Amino acid sequence: MTQLHITHAEAHDVTAIHEMITELSTHLGLAHEMVATEGEIHNALFGPQRQAEVLLARLDGAAVGFALYYGNYSTFRGRCGIHLEDLYVRPLARGRNIGRQLLAELARITLERGCTRLEWWVLAEDEQAVAFYERMGAGAKDEWTVFRLRGDSLRALADIHPA
Repeated sequence: MTQLHITHAEAHDVTAIHEMITELSTHLGLAHEMVATEGEIHNALFGPQRQAEVLLARLDGAAVGFALYYGNYSTFRGRCGIHLEDLYVRPLARGRNIGRQLLAELARITLERGCTRLEWWVLAEDEQAVAFYERMGAGAKDEWTVFRLRGDSLRALADIHPA
């Protein structure tokens, strides 16, 4: 009988997390954007200034999925929230409700921490992901547009010039 366990990731899990992030980037057609190293992920998750957390799903001890998340804050509500950065289940483990269980555990964490919302972005073209989240009761918010500064534009605004 296959046993599923969802736990908080530990430092020794970074290699598996990095592998799954790489798999996710390929699945989304964004492998060209995947530049994060194991060291950077380790520092973000377990360094002196933790920037994110990971829930790890294991089937019989093998890492088969993860949810990477971090806190946010609503100025209008005056309360915290959680932002789910990535949810991924390896293809061979799909169809076992692992994604739903990861999301359910994250919902419990959200409520335990006194937060009022759990939110995330979904690549609009990923129809399977959109359908999955809609089945969980989530709804798309289309009244806001996401903006991003990076690279030269970010440096120019900050008036920082590359070396």
